Amino acid sequence: MSNPWVALEPGADPAERSAALRRAYDAYLTAGRVEIPVRPEVADSWRRSAAARVSPEGVAGVELGDEDLEAYRAGHVLAAVMPLVRELTGAYARDGEHLVAVCDAHGRLLWVEGPAATRAKAGRMNFVPGARWSETTAGTNAPGTAITVGRPVQVFAAEHFRRPVQAWTCAAAPVHDPATGHLLGAVDITGGDRLAHPHSLAFVGAVARAAEAQLALLAPPPPAESLRLTALGRDEALLTARGRRIRLSRRHSEIAVVLAGRPEGIGGDELLVELYEDEAVTPVTLRAELSRLRRLLGPELLRSRPYRFAAPVEADFDRVARRLASGSVADALTGYAGPLLPRSAAPAVVRLRGRLEDGLRAALVARGDPALLADWAYSRWGGEDLAAWRALAAALPPARRAPALARIAELDAWQRA
Repeated sequence: MSNPWVALEPGADPAERSAALRRAYDAYLTAGRVEIPVRPEVADSWRRSAAARVSPEGVAGVELGDEDLEAYRAGHVLAAVMPLVRELTGAYARDGEHLVAVCDAHGRLLWVEGPAATRAKAGRMNFVPGARWSETTAGTNAPGTAITVGRPVQVFAAEHFRRPVQAWTCAAAPVHDPATGHLLGAVDITGGDRLAHPHSLAFVGAVARAAEAQLALLAPPPPAESLRLTALGRDEALLTARGRRIRLSRRHSEIAVVLAGRPEGIGGDELLVELYEDEAVTPVTLRAELSRLRRLLGPELLRSRPYRFAAPVEADFDRVARRLASGSVADALTGYAGPLLPRSAAPAVVRLRGRLEDGLRAALVARGDPALLADWAYSRWGGEDLAAWRALAAALPPARRAPALARIAELDAWQRA
C-alpha cells in the first residue's frame, strides 16, 4: 500500500478486510498480539488506547451541554471557517449520507452535521457535539488519532478500538494555526464502508488545508517590525520575522526564549548562566552560538551589547502567562500547546517552564471545571499528573469517576514502586 494512512488499497474487498480485522482485533484484546492485516499505524494507536485504559465496550462521554457548548464553540477560532467547511463538504455529506464533524485540539466535537438519519444513528455511540473523542478517552478513531499523530488518518471498521464504533469508517485531518503551527482541531468525515477509499482521505486533507488558508486570510497582519516566537510543546522553536518562518536549533531556541523575556537586553555573562548548566562552558562557546544565530536572522534583528532582539516579540508562552494572570483560565489552556521546549535543560527555560506549568495546573485545580481538568489530564503532558487526576476525580459526578480513579490508582502504584 503506497499510503499507510489509507485503510484499504484499491481493489481490496471491504467485507473480507472487515472480517479479517475483527479477527485481528479479538486477537489483540485476548492475547495482545498484532496480526495481519492491521496496519502498523493502527497497531500503535491500539497500544496507546490500551495504555490509556480505554474500555473496548464503552462510548464517548459528553462533556459540554447545550449552553456551554454554544458559548465554547462561538468563541473558538474554528468557528470562523465553518461556513467554508460547510460549503466544501455539504454536497459530499448529503450525497453519501455521511457526517461532517469538527473537533477542537482536545478531541471534543464542536460541530457534527449531516443527514438526520445518519446523525441519529451516530448519536447512539455519542458521536455528538460536546462529546470527547480524543484517542485517550475514545480509543482509535479518525479525529482523535489525527490530532494525536498530527496528520490525516483513515480508520476503517474494526480498526476502531471500541466495538460500538466498528460499524463506521472515518477520515480526518488536523487543522493548524497558519501563523504558529499550533494544533487547533480536526475536520472529520464519518460514514459507511464507501469512505474506505483514498479519495476520502485526500478530500478531508484538502478541506483542512483550505481551512488553514482561510484562517491565514482572516488573521490581521502582524506589525511590520514585530517578531513571533512559538516554543510551547516543541523542542525547536519557530520564529516568524518579516514574513519568514525560521525553525531554530535547540540551542538557538533557548537563546530566543531568554531574549524574548528580556526586551531591555542581557549581558553575555548573565546569558551564559541562564543557558548552560555546565559552569565549564566558556563565553567563547556562547559567542559562537550568537554569531550563528545572527547570520541566520540577520544583523538587523539581533543586536549586541547587550544582546537583544531589535523588535518586540510576541511569544506564545507570554500570551498564556498573560491570560492566566488575568484569570482567563480556559483561554490560557487553549493557548497552551505543551511544555516550553520540553527537552531543554537550560536553567532559564526550566524555571519558566515550571512556573508556567505549575501556575496553569494550580488555576485549573482551583477552578474545578471537569472539562478543563480533563483537557489537561488527558493531554500528552498531563497523563502522569497525579494532582490533576485527583482534582478531576473530585470534580466529576460519581457515575463518571471510574476511569479517573483507575488512573489515580495506577499512578499511586508507580510512585510507590
